[in-house]
Amino acid sequence: MTMPMQGSDAYDESERTTNVDSYRITCTSFIEDISKDYLAWVDRYDLPKEEDTRRRAEITSIIEKTNHWIFKIAQSIRAIDVVMNDGIQKMAEATAGRPFEIGVFVNGAAGYTVAKPGIIKVLVKASGREDRQTKLGFHFQDARFRIESTGNVTLTAPPECESQYDLMQLPLTLDASLCGKRDIISFTVTISEIKDGQESDRRGLSTIVHLV
Repeated sequence: MTMPMQGSDAYDESERTTNVDSYRITCTSFIEDISKDYLAWVDRYDLPKEEDTRRRAEITSIIEKTNHWIFKIAQSIRAIDVVMNDGIQKMAEATAGRPFEIGVFVNGAAGYTVAKPGIIKVLVKASGREDRQTKLGFHFQDARFRIESTGNVTLTAPPECESQYDLMQLPLTLDASLCGKRDIISFTVTISEIKDGQESDRRGLSTIVHLV
């Protein structure tokens, strides 16, 4: 459940309106509506109380932060789409939970971040459970990362990304040199957990970047 389903009425709406303010309202309402589906999945999992509470609290926080970004940071229809899709992705990740440790950092911040246009350093940290290792995975079969942006960006990993790690601290390079201030970038890093040489689990973690 690390990847939400593509396609929604909100996507269609972006093709029918040029009014940024009305589209903000459409998309924040959509975020609140779809969150109910993710919370319903949490219900179905019948989790221990502490884990259930943690996942619900994270989904609630994502709703608040995503809608804040839509109203206060996104300045165009495209930017609103990027923020909305990032929020949907984050809610899917929160619903699925994180059985092993993952962190993705931009300038020391995680989840909702700020950077200047140019070459942006991204640090990925991960550690597996017990005797398991981790490695950088693929979000799609033919693409290592999910990336969506208002500008032209690339996200690349170093050659050592094919290695398996007891404690991963892997640098990535986000090239936003063709972007400008107020551009918004959302990307998802997928980590595979490895046991006895085989993938035993995987999780994605999404990060949004506001260029200032």
